[in-house]
Amino acid sequence: MNNPQNSYNKDSAENVKSSSQQPIYYMPVSQPQIDEDEINLLDYWRILMRYKWMIVLITLLSGSIAVFVAMNATEIYRAEVVLAPAGEDQNSASALSNQFGGLAALAGVNLGGGGGQLQESIATLKSRVFTEAFINDLNLMPVLYEKIWDVESKRWLVEDEKEIPSALAAYKLIDGMRSITDDKKTGMYVLAFEWSDPELAAQWANVTVERINKHQKEKAIIEAQNSIKYLEDQIEETSAVEMRQAIYRLIEAQTKNIMLASVRDEFVFRVIDPAVVPEERIKPKKKLMVVLGLMVGFMLSIFLAFFLAFIKKQKELSVDENNKNQIES
Repeated sequence: MNNPQNSYNKDSAENVKSSSQQPIYYMPVSQPQIDEDEINLLDYWRILMRYKWMIVLITLLSGSIAVFVAMNATEIYRAEVVLAPAGEDQNSASALSNQFGGLAALAGVNLGGGGGQLQESIATLKSRVFTEAFINDLNLMPVLYEKIWDVESKRWLVEDEKEIPSALAAYKLIDGMRSITDDKKTGMYVLAFEWSDPELAAQWANVTVERINKHQKEKAIIEAQNSIKYLEDQIEETSAVEMRQAIYRLIEAQTKNIMLASVRDEFVFRVIDPAVVPEERIKPKKKLMVVLGLMVGFMLSIFLAFFLAFIKKQKELSVDENNKNQIES
């Protein structure tokens, strides 16, 4: 009779023997690794703490410079006048243009009332000729360049005559401060002037509208008068009844154009809202300048701190390399 204990021992021995013949795999135990990002952040923090007073000093210095520049910058004001195209009310001129447009084209006569008149007026307003006349009539050269103009002696404070501002330079200066924009939705136009003197900015905006209306009005009247004179000469040269009747109708149309122009002071633009003296400046943005100054100083100081730390580290590595070479030798 077999002993159960002996049978169990035998089976156990066989299991141990068979298991000893199989290869045994060991799972390597991972060693705890230090987070490199954490080390880098700590290094960065140490660098910032090492140069903290330099960072504070440069930031405050940059902010102080920004405050100084903002307080001493020239204050600029913007005056605006809101305009509407006056041509919308010239239904008579448009009707005449539609009725006699073909005949006028054959005779080389402009009846007016076309949609291009407004764009022509805007181009004229921006033109050099119109602007130079504006500067000369208002005697703006001493105002535009007051820093080099002696009011008492009424002469330029320059050593060389070549340094006297030219008419072209004055035109560019006016063109830079003047703007006219249109609103596609409302059809309105905004003429604006930006200058250090708010009263002058408002005055120039209003005067510009008056001058462009007067300029275009006088131009239209002169063109109509010249057209009438030309048509009257053509009547004397033709004997055809139909042609003479057509010319008479053109003369009538030009006469009506003169009448329409003569009774309208707002020939091209109607003033919806005249320019008033602005109370608030548009620039400089002093608070924004100070904030930007502080930000630039802070970023520059941080960059300088890391740059100095990098140079210091390179020197330490160079010293260690030299010591190592000396020991090996």
